[in-house]
Amino acid sequence: MLNALMRHVPKKDSVLRGKKAEQLFLSVPDTDSAIAASRVYAGKPHMAGSEGDFDTARYFLAHLQEELQIPRPSSDIPLYSAGSRESREATLSISSLDEPKAWVDVYYPILNSPLDRSLEILGDDGNPVWSAELEEVADETDPYAFKSANAVPTWHGISRGGQAEGKLIYAHYGRQKDFDALVEAGVDFDGKIVLTRYGGVFRGLKIKRAQELGAAAVLVYSDPRDDGTVTVENGYVPYPHGPARNPTSVQRGSVQFLSLYPGDPSTPGYPSYENSTRVEGGSKPTIPSLPISWANAEVLLKHLEDGHEGVTVRLVNNVDEKVTPIWNVMGVIPGHVKSEVVVIGAHRDAWVTGASDPSSGTVSLSEVIRGFGVLLKKGWKPLRTILITSWDGEEFGLVGSTEWGEDFSEWIKDHVVAYINMDTSVSGSRLKAAGSPLLAHLLRETAEQIPHPTSEGRSLWDARGDSGTLFGEHINAEMAAMHEDELLAADSIGVSPLGSGSDYTIFLQYHGVPSTDGGFTSTLHDPVYHYHSIFDSQYWQELYGDPGFSRHVAIAKHTGLQVLRLSGDIILPFNTTHYSIELESYLDKVVSIAVAGSYDVDLSPLRGSLHSLQNASLELDIAKTKAERKLREILKQLKKRHAICHKIRHKIHKASCKLKKVFGQHKQPSQHLLKAIQRVQAVNKRLIAFERSFISKDGIKDRQWYKHLGVAPGKWSGYGATTFPGITEALTMDKNETAAAYEAGRLKVLIDDLVETIRL
Repeated sequence: MLNALMRHVPKKDSVLRGKKAEQLFLSVPDTDSAIAASRVYAGKPHMAGSEGDFDTARYFLAHLQEELQIPRPSSDIPLYSAGSRESREATLSISSLDEPKAWVDVYYPILNSPLDRSLEILGDDGNPVWSAELEEVADETDPYAFKSANAVPTWHGISRGGQAEGKLIYAHYGRQKDFDALVEAGVDFDGKIVLTRYGGVFRGLKIKRAQELGAAAVLVYSDPRDDGTVTVENGYVPYPHGPARNPTSVQRGSVQFLSLYPGDPSTPGYPSYENSTRVEGGSKPTIPSLPISWANAEVLLKHLEDGHEGVTVRLVNNVDEKVTPIWNVMGVIPGHVKSEVVVIGAHRDAWVTGASDPSSGTVSLSEVIRGFGVLLKKGWKPLRTILITSWDGEEFGLVGSTEWGEDFSEWIKDHVVAYINMDTSVSGSRLKAAGSPLLAHLLRETAEQIPHPTSEGRSLWDARGDSGTLFGEHINAEMAAMHEDELLAADSIGVSPLGSGSDYTIFLQYHGVPSTDGGFTSTLHDPVYHYHSIFDSQYWQELYGDPGFSRHVAIAKHTGLQVLRLSGDIILPFNTTHYSIELESYLDKVVSIAVAGSYDVDLSPLRGSLHSLQNASLELDIAKTKAERKLREILKQLKKRHAICHKIRHKIHKASCKLKKVFGQHKQPSQHLLKAIQRVQAVNKRLIAFERSFISKDGIKDRQWYKHLGVAPGKWSGYGATTFPGITEALTMDKNETAAAYEAGRLKVLIDDLVETIRL
C-alpha cells in the first residue's frame, strides 16, 4: 500500500501509516535500551580497520537483521568486497527490493597507525633535558578509560611519518590569520617546530599552513582556556574526579587537508577497491605532527615566556601506512516508490572507545532502527525506500561514506532524495541543528513536536538555547567570542549551514543531496568533553554527558521523525522559497565583504536572478499545494464511494492496487487519478532538482572535488561553512575583483538554469 497517497482509502484491515505511525514510532526509543547499546559500542576501542571495529560492524548488522526481520544466513555474514559483483548488485538493486535487506561493504583505503613517537626538549649540547609522556593517564575511577588507556596511542591519523628538530614557535590557534600575523611580524618559520592549540579551524589546516611556510613539524595541544568556565581556575576538579579537563587528555584526529577533498587520499574522486590504482594524494601533510596534552604543552609554553624564539625540540612520529579494510554496514527498508530513496546514516568507528563520538550517534540510530522495526511488525511500509547506513573510517577523513559515494555516484544522483546524518548525538546540553535550507523547516517543525529531554514544558527545539550549569568568574574572552560567532551562523529559522567534518559531505557537497546534521553539543558551561580522548568514555557519558540517556533518545526521535516525513509525505517536505531567500542573505554577506574591501564588483545581475528564483519558487509553492490538494480530493471521493457498498469497495481496492503499479511503472489506473499522480511526481521532480542544480562539474577553484557553488567548507576552516564560496574566496583570499566577477557570473548562470528547471 502507498502509505501517504492512500491514507484516505479505507481497508477492511487498518494499515499503520501517517500520524499513527509517527506516534507509535515516538513511543519506541527507550533510555534503558540506549544505555545497553552504548555499553556495547563504547565498551572497547574500535578504531577504523581494527578487530574491535569489525566486531561493531557485525553487531550493527545483527541489529538490523533482528529488528527488520531479515533472515540471517546460516554460515557467513553477507560481506561484500567493494567493486565485486555482490557489492555492486547490493546497492544497485536497492530500487527493486520488496523485502528488507542488510549487508556489509568492505572498502580498502590507505590508512596509517602509530609506531614509535617521542617529544623532547634539547639542551645546548643537543642532548635531551626533558622528555614528554605522550600517553594519557587514567585511574580506575573511570574503568573504561583505565582499561583502554594504552590501546590506541596518541597520534594524528593521516600524519606524515618521520622526525624533525628545530626551534619552537607558538602560533596560537594556527588559523590563517595567526600565521599571517607572525609572518608580518618578521617570524621565519623555515625549519621551525610550530606549537598551536586546538580550536578555530580543522586540525589538518594548521599543519597545511605551517608546511607551506617551511616549518619542519607541528605540535597541537588542548588548552584549558578553551573549556569555558569549567576549569581548575574556577575551582572545578579535573576528570575523573570532577568535571574539568584531565590535564593529560589528548585529542587524536585526522590531519588530512579536509577542505581540499575528503576520503582516501590515495584515490581522489574514485573508490578504494582492493586493487585500485593509488596516487600520492595532495590532501596529505608532508611534515610530521603530534597531538599533545596540556600537561606537556604547559612545559613547552614556559620556555616561551621569556620572549625568546624558544627552545630546540625534537619530535618523532613513525607510522605504519598500509591498505586497511573498513566496513560499511547497509540496511534497506523498501518503499512503494522504489525510485526515491531517503538515507539515514551515522559513522561507527572511534579513535578509542568514543562514547560520544561516535557511539552516541550510533546508539540514537539503533533506537531509530528499533522504532522502524516495530512499525514494520505492525504492517507499516514507507512510501519511499529508506537506506540505513553505518559508515566506517569517518575519523580518518570521512572515508567510508566518501568511497561509497564515489563508487555509486550515478545511483545516488538518480535515486537519493535526502540524507539525514547522525554523528555525535550527545556531548553536552545545547541542541545544534544544521542542514540545507531546503530542510530547515523540517528540522525545526519535527524538533518542536518532541518534548525537551530534561526540562518539562519545553520542546527539543528550545534546547538550542541551553548552556549548561557550571559557571565561574574566569573565562577566555577570545574563545567566548568564537563560540558566539558560531551561534550567529544560524539562518532565520535557526538552522546553520553545513560545511564539512562529517558524512553528509559526499551527499551535499559532491552530489547535491539536501542533508541535515544535529545533536547536543558541549557549551562553555558543561562538563568538559574530552574530544577524541580515552576520557570520551561510557563512564563520562553516564556521569556527565547524558545521565539517564534522555538526550540520546530525543535525538533518535528527532532524526527518525525527519525520515518518516521524508519517506512518507506525498510532496517532499522541501522548502525552496526559504532556500531562495537565504541565498539572497548569502549575497548580502558577499556585498558587505566587497564594500569593506572597496572592491568594484557588480553583483546586481546576480541579485536579479535570485529575485527571479524567489518568484519561481513561490509559483512552485502554489503548484505543490494544488497538486497535493487535488490528489487528496480524488482519494476522498474514492473513500466516499467505498462507504456506499461492498461492490464499490472492491473496485476501489483494485484501483489502489493499480495505483501502486503506477509508481512501479506497470498498469495505469483511471486517467483522472493518473493525472493527479503525475502532477505530484512533476512537483517532486522539481523539488529534488533544486539542490542538485548547485552542483558544478568544474567545482570550486583550487579544490574541484567540492562541487556545490552555494556552500562549501571554508578553505581555511574545514569544519565551518562558507556560503557562495567562489565569490567569497575570490574577495577574501585572492583579493581579485576579476575573479569575483567571474564567479558571480558562473553562479548567475546556475541560478538562471534553476529558475527554468523548477517552473511547471
